[in-house]
Order: sequence, then C-alpha cells, then structure tokens
Amino acid sequence: MRSLLKGRSAWSDRIEVDIGDDAAVVVPAPERSLVMTCDTMVETVHFLRQTMSCRDIGWKLLTSNLSDIAAMGGTPTFALLSIAVPFSWQTEEIQEIYRGLYQCADENRVTLVGGDTVSTPGPLTLSLTLLGEVSPGNALRRSSAKPGDVVFVTGTVGDSAAGLYLLLHHPQLKEDFPTLVKAHTRPAAQVSIGKWLAESGFNPACDDISDGIAGEAWEIAEASGVKLVIEQEKLPLTAACKEVAKMAEMDPYEWAWFGGEDYQLIGTIRPDGWQQLRQAALEENILITAIGRVEAGEPCVEKETAGKRMSLQQKGYNHFADR
Repeated sequence: MRSLLKGRSAWSDRIEVDIGDDAAVVVPAPERSLVMTCDTMVETVHFLRQTMSCRDIGWKLLTSNLSDIAAMGGTPTFALLSIAVPFSWQTEEIQEIYRGLYQCADENRVTLVGGDTVSTPGPLTLSLTLLGEVSPGNALRRSSAKPGDVVFVTGTVGDSAAGLYLLLHHPQLKEDFPTLVKAHTRPAAQVSIGKWLAESGFNPACDDISDGIAGEAWEIAEASGVKLVIEQEKLPLTAACKEVAKMAEMDPYEWAWFGGEDYQLIGTIRPDGWQQLRQAALEENILITAIGRVEAGEPCVEKETAGKRMSLQQKGYNHFADR
C-alpha cells in the first residue's frame, strides 16, 4: 500500500488526520456546502488494456468524478479510492494507475486521503469517491431549465467516441489524430466554467456529458418539465472527428448524440445570462456554443435539422439496458 502513495500531494491544510489511521479527518470549510459523488470503472466495461495505458485509467477515473463536481458548480477537494485487483495485474501496473490519478489530482488540487485495496478473481475494479464544496444554495441542478432559456454546450463533442473508434479499429492511425485519442484517454473536466455558472446568479440548469448529449438533454428536460430543442448543425464538431467518421462511413453526429465520455457541460441559461457567459468564456479562452432553446411542453428532446424537427431518442450508455 505504501508504494501506491508515492507521488501523492496534499493540497489542503484542512487535513486533521491523513492516511495512516482507520479513517481520514478533515476540517469542514466554513459556510460551504459539501458536494459528494462516486464513480466506478470496471475492466472491459469502462476500459480495455488495448486502448488505455495504466496512467490513462487513473486519470480518467478521477476525471469522471471531477466532471460530476463541475456539473454541480463545485470545487473538488478530497478523494477516496477503493480498488479490487486480480492476479492478472502486476504491482507495477497498479502503481502506474495511481500515478495517472495523482497527475490529474495535482492539476485540480485534489488530495487522496484514503481508500481500500483488495484482491479479486477479476476483473480489475476501481471505485472513487470525490468530495467538493459549493456556496450554500448555489449548487447547479438539472431542474432549473425554463422556457426561453438558451441551451449551450462547452467544448466540442463526439471526439471521445471518435478516439475510441480509432484505438479499436485503426490503432496505427492514432499518431495522426492525437486530439481525438487524448479526448478519450485524457479528458478534462470543466470545473472552472462550472464554478462560474454557480456563482453567476443566473441559476442555470447543468449536466455533464458522460453518456452523450441526447441522454443528458433528456435528464434536464425531465427534471425541469420542459422541452429542449437542439439544432444538430450547431453541435460543435472538430474537423478531425468528421474526418474519422467519414473514414469509418459513420455519421459524426451520432457520436455527439450518443457517444459520451466527452466530459463537457450541457446546460440552459436565460438569454441575458448567455451573453455574459459567452463573454466570460471568451476571456478565459473557453469554447462555448449555443445549440438550441428551451420551450414549454411535455418533457422531451427534439432534434432540429434543416428546419425540420424530430424526436430524439432517450438513449445513451445504460449498464442495465439488456437486462
């Protein structure tokens, strides 16, 4: 266990009892609400050795949790990691997973304060709990969308799915599309823009894109009791994503709608807030795009293409879809 702690940084002076006792103790920040999230990654379900290095696995595990904190408008603080290791994985490989996690933690000032390590017949399973903080009453929610709001998305979408396609089917081309490969193996959570949204006073709705735009838009529509209309041509796709889709004879918009793991934010904000958000994003060199609008009506998501509307399927990655 001690070998797994090499490279760990302590980013907070509020750790009262650090790793080494039965539990960690941290001092709560005054006048801050606690944000808590947990994500699990299972070998062959969430990652494959052929597509991700050990360090990539650790990085992405923390990023998936960071993205949840970002969607709530929070600041990440402390993490706990439980890992079940089969005999097919070597100690050096597990150490590399922790190194990747620490790299991501250092970039986001997160401190690992504990966890558990056990053996298992397989597969490799990692479960990370991440804590964060937000000002009381300021947490972003899916249920805040209102008719007249602008629907927006940060960054570009579909890149992670395109990167996965390359790694699975054309690994010899990964050097030609480094941004797509990085989008899948080393994604970045949008913590800074999430914090801006929480502190903006506009009470926007927000969700992170872990399962594709379609699924996340449906979550906002159902939580808010509204209709989201998204213009497909406005979805921000990279030239690289389109190029790989053409090579694969696939529709790149399908990767944007249903691919997932882009870890961008989709949200809604009233028109005057949108102008300020766009200006703030420009100042921080953050890409953010208006992709649609919120309308009154039964909760649903509609795709608008060339002026024509059609209902968008409520699907994304679902672990229990075939049960």
